[in-house]
Amino acid sequence: LIIMLAVPLAILGALLAQSMRGLPNDVFCQVGLVMLIGLASKNAILIVEFANQLREQGLSLTKAAIQASQERLRPILMTSLSFILGIWPLVNPVGAGAASRKSLGTAVAGGMIVSTLLSLFVVPILYIVIGKIRDRFRRHPEHPQLPDSTQDDKVTYTSHH
Repeated sequence: LIIMLAVPLAILGALLAQSMRGLPNDVFCQVGLVMLIGLASKNAILIVEFANQLREQGLSLTKAAIQASQERLRPILMTSLSFILGIWPLVNPVGAGAASRKSLGTAVAGGMIVSTLLSLFVVPILYIVIGKIRDRFRRHPEHPQLPDSTQDDKVTYTSHH
């Protein structure tokens, strides 16, 4: 859930960049949005997975989220920056097909910039909030726990022929 909530940040950034440059939401922009789903999810996965590992080591929810975002800051910034710089020629293209490349490049670059900057703050906050909600429901279950089905009480079956 946390990872999927990072995707709207990328879409927001892409649509804002398109709007600021006066570009339409065309098929090339939409292809860029599909690309952004995977790219924005990657950054959130890095933070959430590392925070889960820290939780398994005994850190509290808040400390795990903060430490995960601090320790994953450099890898996230490096991969995102290298991607943005790699597609930068698509943002201001020249020649035949420049309009389509401009739309694709603007959507992807804008989405990655906004997603990277906001996800570094939003993902740890969502991790803490959703973790606290999950912990609250685990402590106070509304429904009684069913017995573990892996523990079979010696049940004997008899056939009546």
